[in-house]
Amino acid sequence: MTPLLEEKLAHLPTRPGVYQHKDAEGTVLYVGKAKNLRSRVRSYFHESRPREGRLRILVSKIADVEVIVTDTEAEALILENNLIKKLKPRYNVNLKDDKTYPYICIKNERFPRVFPTRRLRRDGSKYFGPYTDVKNMKLVLATIRSLFQLRTCNLHLAPEPIAAGKYQPCLEYHIKNCKAPCVGYQSEADYDNTIRQIEKLLNGHTRELTELLKDEMQRLAAALKFEEAAALRDRIRALDKYAEKQKIVTQDFVDRDVFALSVDREDDVACGVLFKVREGKVIGRRHKYLRRLDGTSDEALMQRLLEDYYTDANFFPDEVLLGTPAESPEPLEEILSRERGKKVPLKIPQRGDKADLLRLVESNAELLLSEFRLQKKKRGEDRIPHAVEALQKDLRLTKPPRRMECFDISHLGGTGTVASCVVFEDGRPKKSEYRHYKIRSVEEGKPDDFQSMREVVARRYRKTLEENGPWPDLVVIDGGKGQLSSAAEALKQVDAYGKFPLVGLAKRLEEVFVPGDTDPLLIPKASASLQLLQRIRNEAHRFAITFQRKQRQKKTLHSELMDIPGVGEKTVRKLLTTFGSVKKVKEAAPDALEEAVGPAATRKIRAFYETKARANGREA
Repeated sequence: MTPLLEEKLAHLPTRPGVYQHKDAEGTVLYVGKAKNLRSRVRSYFHESRPREGRLRILVSKIADVEVIVTDTEAEALILENNLIKKLKPRYNVNLKDDKTYPYICIKNERFPRVFPTRRLRRDGSKYFGPYTDVKNMKLVLATIRSLFQLRTCNLHLAPEPIAAGKYQPCLEYHIKNCKAPCVGYQSEADYDNTIRQIEKLLNGHTRELTELLKDEMQRLAAALKFEEAAALRDRIRALDKYAEKQKIVTQDFVDRDVFALSVDREDDVACGVLFKVREGKVIGRRHKYLRRLDGTSDEALMQRLLEDYYTDANFFPDEVLLGTPAESPEPLEEILSRERGKKVPLKIPQRGDKADLLRLVESNAELLLSEFRLQKKKRGEDRIPHAVEALQKDLRLTKPPRRMECFDISHLGGTGTVASCVVFEDGRPKKSEYRHYKIRSVEEGKPDDFQSMREVVARRYRKTLEENGPWPDLVVIDGGKGQLSSAAEALKQVDAYGKFPLVGLAKRLEEVFVPGDTDPLLIPKASASLQLLQRIRNEAHRFAITFQRKQRQKKTLHSELMDIPGVGEKTVRKLLTTFGSVKKVKEAAPDALEEAVGPAATRKIRAFYETKARANGREA
């Protein structure tokens, strides 16, 4: 533990808030919330605390802790969820929808439109869904369009163009699908009242909406507005018809959210399912897959599922039923109760209709998780490619080399030596795990590929040992017996030798060597296994050269021009392209400089060199 981290831990506040664990490079590893920040954060570093593998690796990487204090634990919960979605830390559970399901959007605008969408924008619009059954969503939209006369155009209905008579009623008005707010035939207040009724319908409150419409119908009939009353009567009948199609699961007309989990520890995945029950009827189902479980408890998974949903929800029920208890229910109940305006309990029913409903949701979770595994199998994620199987056979390996890592060294005449490590999984590049290294142990101008290989292999697998994996099934060294022997020495130094097979691929004759054998393995030149080795070797070579060129360009570009305040990299490139050298830039006439980079940059360049000249004069 660094002195800076010890100092921070000693002065942590005891208030609620959010903490972020960071590594030495400032990358956020984990985001968490706490009722007492000091107790929670310091508990990670107690030696006596038993730790699972994931937590042990996390703690070993922590170099800094950043905390944000909040007034309540509920506020900390909301902030934690927002930070997790934004930062996507490596050691937090990852929640993902299986696919992008559609929503119904009520657009944030004057005279809002109602339409389906698969893209959620943070623009103040309201979204209802997602609808896993697209057919059901289309039924809801058709019901809305038959009940309510809404505009479907995308005109900008500001007061000024409406007052100026800029628009004309379209066909939708004439066939009575729209009341033409674009020409002032429908007031904004009347349109907004219609939108409120639509929100009730989308929230499943058909019974409440029907009662409101009946009261309005009777008022219109009493006022002798029989035509308008008849239109409301037809709307009520259509609502009753729509409500009949919804499945009734309870008879008490209570709004409930029902959550259940199905967890597969072997595949490291879980499925969380939500049933939305409004007025005793199921109006929608939502599910998410939770990955990177890494030993996280079922209670913590349920907590993460609830937090993810309710921090973005636009409706809050009377009660929440759970198949698995939440890890920390108090802040969730506080948020729900505050938004609902009354106490919203989190319950785990044991018997009766509620328990039967929960079993239904649990069955759905198990079914969806089974479907996920089946789809994964269909996509071929469990199938071993032919080239990988052929390589196992040709190299006489005990298991297929599904994860392969390959190293290459690159330099230019002994300068700017760098190394690359590329990763292939099931014969395909996994670019998110590519790494490049600057070689530190070789003197500039004196190339030593063997020492460079020893350094990069030692660095790579020393870190893998510290983090306890992931280990490769095969490591490929770009080079012959010399580079291979250097890699083997490095593995012995860090106690990683023998944990995986190691081979070298010599460029000249495409010969494959293994440690300890003087003769290469006989692999047919046209075989799929050798072609796979060549492919990963070429990719490592490409990645190393690309990095080496970038480093060289940076070094070349950093001349004294980069030291001029207010002059950036693009301006420097333009100057060097135009004038050819720093000396010629320095000697260039003001008109030529202005033509190349403009007057503002010219003033900065001339001021820099004039100041430098005066300083040199004083020194002389």
